[in-house]
Amino acid sequence: MKIEIRPDPYDPWEELAAYQSASEALRPGSYGACASFVGSMRDVNEGDAVRSMFLEHYAGMTESQLEELACEAIAEHGLLDVLILHRVGEIHPDDPIVLVAAWSAHRKAAFDACRAMMEMLKSRATFWKKEELADGSRWVAQNTPG
Repeated sequence: MKIEIRPDPYDPWEELAAYQSASEALRPGSYGACASFVGSMRDVNEGDAVRSMFLEHYAGMTESQLEELACEAIAEHGLLDVLILHRVGEIHPDDPIVLVAAWSAHRKAAFDACRAMMEMLKSRATFWKKEELADGSRWVAQNTPG
């Protein structure tokens, strides 16, 4: 399992491939499915154009929350491995923000776990978003619906 919060941009597809080939839990032939989700920044929110966003977290606590939800998904869905990467800092439209991946023996468990981890991440992990608009900035009061 790997959980990481990063201040710098990353390529989610390169990260996914690199982790899959390096993970000791994912030896060739040990899994039948990998489901992944990549969330990117949009350029519009609540009807307003968004130029950029600053994403903050509570260092230490947020990582613990992500690890806890990954462990729950592993236990509930019988996963072989999990990868969660999340950006913080200044983010621009089209930048990847989050990568969640779940490996399992079968596709149903991988799909279900990937979705469950994203929903838990959006509702339980401590992140704050400040959007930069054409005419000022604002803190985002709630997450977008699933």
